[in-house]
Amino acid sequence: MSMMVPSRSFLAMRHGVTDWNRKGLFQGRTDNVLNDDGIAQAHAAAERLRAVSVGHVVSSPLLRALKTAEIVAAAASRSVTVDHGLIELDFGSFEGQPVRELMIRNGKNNAQGLVDMLPADAEPWADCASRALVSVSQWLARHPGDEILFVCHDAVMQSMAQRLTGNFFKNAHGKPFRFTRTEDVWAVIEVD
Repeated sequence: MSMMVPSRSFLAMRHGVTDWNRKGLFQGRTDNVLNDDGIAQAHAAAERLRAVSVGHVVSSPLLRALKTAEIVAAAASRSVTVDHGLIELDFGSFEGQPVRELMIRNGKNNAQGLVDMLPADAEPWADCASRALVSVSQWLARHPGDEILFVCHDAVMQSMAQRLTGNFFKNAHGKPFRFTRTEDVWAVIEVD
């Protein structure tokens, strides 16, 4: 299968924080809402993106991403479109389990280690990257002149980053990043 590569740079950000994030639990498809900190992070992201003329805000269907997207979109006088291709990785039997504890138990200490230890009932890591990149590519193709912000999840962003740049990056809740394409070289850069 040939990899779908977005035609140009785009913006992506992880949803604001939830109580499960604070507790360090695998969240995946569990549909938790933002906590007060997460709502504040979304407002801070909206402020940070004021200098960027965002034409479209596209969100994962999960509530934590959708609420983040709605806050950012409202500040930019935009509406939100849901795209199921941006939904978080399904962690299968890991959902609701403590991330650090499982990593220690499996002798893993980095992002690649986490990917390598995913349970058999989880969505395959490569599938997450593929579906997200298809969604992003289609949006960019449909709106060639517009700046598009994709509000999604850490595994979605990390899998795309790994596929495009060969590396993981330091992500944070409610921080917008630009996936930049210069000829055929990609980089992930935080938006200040």
